[in-house]
Amino acid sequence: QVHLVESGGGLAQAGGSLRLSCAAFGGSFSSYIMGWFRQAPGKEREFVASITWASINDHYADSVKGRFSISRDDAKNTVYLQMNGLKAEDTAVYYCAGGKILTTTDTNWNSWGQGTQVTVSS
Repeated sequence: QVHLVESGGGLAQAGGSLRLSCAAFGGSFSSYIMGWFRQAPGKEREFVASITWASINDHYADSVKGRFSISRDDAKNTVYLQMNGLKAEDTAVYYCAGGKILTTTDTNWNSWGQGTQVTVSS
């Protein structure tokens, strides 16, 4: 089981960009499917994006498709989420997750980061 630490959150203006990073410690990072989820105030945690081993496949929620891009660097044990064209509705706490099963639900993920706040001002 890997330990995950997110960074890169902050305040952005609508239309702007942010890049989130998630560093993994321990475990075998390259063998994990990595994902990003987010939780807005008063809402349930929702899937944002995922990327499989060796970056073979990636998958996005419809709400971020075409604006967000997930990538991974196995040499650095890090997964990234590049967020462009930010909207006010992207405001949430963003969580990095690692697992062995590809799923868009927040179950069956083995490891979670502590979360990083993203706030988009309109």
